[in-house]
Amino acid sequence: MKFQNTYETLPNNFFADSTPAVFSNPALLAYNEELAEELGIDLKKYSEKELAEIFSGQKLLEGSRAISMVYAAHQFGGFVPQLGDGRAMLLGEVVNPKGKSFDVQLKGSGPTVFSRNGDGMSALGPVVREYIVSEAMFHLGVPTTRALAAVNTGDVVYRRGEEPGGVFTRVAASHIRIGTFQYFANKGDLDGLMTLLDYSIKRHYPEILEGAPKNFEGMNLGLLFLQSVVESQLSLVSSWMSLGFIHGVMNTDNTTVSGETIDFGPCAFMDRFEFNKVFSSIDRGGRYSYENQRYIVAWNLCRLADCLIPLVDPKPDKAVEMLNAELEKMSDTFDEKWLTKMAAKLGLTVTAKTKEEDKKLVNNFLELLENNSMDFTLSFRNLSDILDADKQKKDLLFKPSEKFSVFEKNWQERLKQEKGGTAKIQEKMNSVNPRYIPRNHQVQRAIEGAYESDLTDFHELNKVLKNPFTYQADLDRYSVAPLPQQEIRATFCGT
Repeated sequence: MKFQNTYETLPNNFFADSTPAVFSNPALLAYNEELAEELGIDLKKYSEKELAEIFSGQKLLEGSRAISMVYAAHQFGGFVPQLGDGRAMLLGEVVNPKGKSFDVQLKGSGPTVFSRNGDGMSALGPVVREYIVSEAMFHLGVPTTRALAAVNTGDVVYRRGEEPGGVFTRVAASHIRIGTFQYFANKGDLDGLMTLLDYSIKRHYPEILEGAPKNFEGMNLGLLFLQSVVESQLSLVSSWMSLGFIHGVMNTDNTTVSGETIDFGPCAFMDRFEFNKVFSSIDRGGRYSYENQRYIVAWNLCRLADCLIPLVDPKPDKAVEMLNAELEKMSDTFDEKWLTKMAAKLGLTVTAKTKEEDKKLVNNFLELLENNSMDFTLSFRNLSDILDADKQKKDLLFKPSEKFSVFEKNWQERLKQEKGGTAKIQEKMNSVNPRYIPRNHQVQRAIEGAYESDLTDFHELNKVLKNPFTYQADLDRYSVAPLPQQEIRATFCGT
């Protein structure tokens, strides 16, 4: 693993040196060899015990320097001027064979200067959850941080009682957040903001440097940067919603400028559909409910725009006017992205002519799901079976009703405008409607197994989720929705 450390070339106030904690008996739970190969990492010479030491921070490889990054955040709407990696340490960056740079970070590796009296550790449960869900997101085609390794530390942590400790190794395009910009903006540190903007553009959006207008020393690169982050974040959240995913903690420190999903604490995929569904135990007001995610991502992007005012134009009023012109486009842009993805789940290709009709069909179907307490994932997946003349309606999940009959008639009529015939439409639907998702009760079962040193469910779940759109006879039990007594109605950060 050959590290480069470009973030460490930034001024000292961007990060702090950190030292991983010493653990008594780290044991490797998982090492993602496929991801390692994609990154150009070759650790085959190391034993499993040595890998456990590497991925728990007991052994730092050559070129690595553990640092923790500083940032601020709006958390549930309230501003915290300084946070930072309180239990995470960036080991450095690796460059994959295609020349793209990725951060390698340990989570749960011990206290840092940003721990705020916390122990800097992680229970094993959140490690197992993030490993499963982040890899599932990747295979579902959603931009996300990835799981490189998971380790049981051999020590205990105290959360809701005594629990085994764990360390998770996360790979990300970077760990720069909207909260990183907020930290420097709140301090009035213009030099820090400009340095961060320059670094972020070169790392994530180098294409905007080509031909960028330079009316006043290139400062309006801030506007072009905002446009890029808006595009990536709106695309990301519309993808979440098309899969019934609820992040649970969409604070600005959990919103990356790269447009990747990050931090899978109390996240969940819905079983029964509800527009205002909330899982996170700490989201008592429903701020980050399923439906609110579209509004919160826009709010978070407005907070990024606040930070960029001095970088867009020397005259604040003019900068605000320019930024607002971009922000005002967000609602329409999100609607377009969301409708394109949701209509595809119905086998539809949205055009200017069909836009309103398609939006009505999507909303009607979602209302049917909510009103009939239907499973989000399986309802979309099984909908294509209706197009199969040999399929008996009794085999489907949909309950006969006048409203469903009206929807079905309108939907089938609309499908006549699609090209390719029934088989092609079914193929299209099944390519975007997964059969397998990391359901809450299945993830919880994998966690409980890991606590008892039984990784059967953990490994099986990771295996089936590598091919979420493909029927897998030997593992199809993972497609089944939970029974009422199996449903998990609240999720916890557990950190």
